[in-house]
Amino acid sequence: MRFAIFGDIHANLEAFEIVLADARVQRCTAYICLGDVVGYNANPRECLELVQSLKCPVVKGNHDDYASSDNSLESFNPLAEAAIQWTRDQLNSSEKSWLGALPLISEINGFMIVHATLEDPGGWSYVLNQLDAAASFSKQATELCFFGHTHAPRAYIKDSSVVGLPFEQLVLEPGKKYFVNVGSVGQPRDGDWRAAYVVFDEERRTIRLRRLTYDLPKTQEKILSSGLPPRLADRLAFGK
Repeated sequence: MRFAIFGDIHANLEAFEIVLADARVQRCTAYICLGDVVGYNANPRECLELVQSLKCPVVKGNHDDYASSDNSLESFNPLAEAAIQWTRDQLNSSEKSWLGALPLISEINGFMIVHATLEDPGGWSYVLNQLDAAASFSKQATELCFFGHTHAPRAYIKDSSVVGLPFEQLVLEPGKKYFVNVGSVGQPRDGDWRAAYVVFDEERRTIRLRRLTYDLPKTQEKILSSGLPPRLADRLAFGK
């Protein structure tokens, strides 16, 4: 089976549509969403509906969690807080219930998926280095786990020690464990503004990172016209 695995869509409809179109070209037969369907950008309902239409496994992200609840936003930075409050106002009760009911961790075909960390999936900590990854490896019961949350593609590999590295293609080797960040569809933060996702080929045991251009000016204009903070439109162009 060939999976398209994506996350951190963040209500960026133009980027998400390009990713799904590319996944079809790549002959993907299954889809997996690593959470944060909503937040930051201007099409939360449309992106949520697209994810639902795929009928695929989905795990909950922190923006999904906060947008679907009345939890305090005091831990969020001002931009994220403004985006979450705006998103709450856009979603109806059914959409919020769907987001709120998503699991934090799932296992599919012998591999795991999570939005943030396996160590504390609902604590929304970030895996930014080998030490962070080692904590999740201690809870990883499978050879492979995919995650998101940092918006930056990166692979952590555990053998005799843990290493972390950027990647374009990985070939899974027996005896090693892999904790793989697939990057962000809707708001990359690795200095590359293009949408990111991965194609996982089970039979060939390969993971390929895909980077795709999309109609950035259209997404930015939607943000500006929606009343969201202009900084959210500006930052998309820089991948930050």
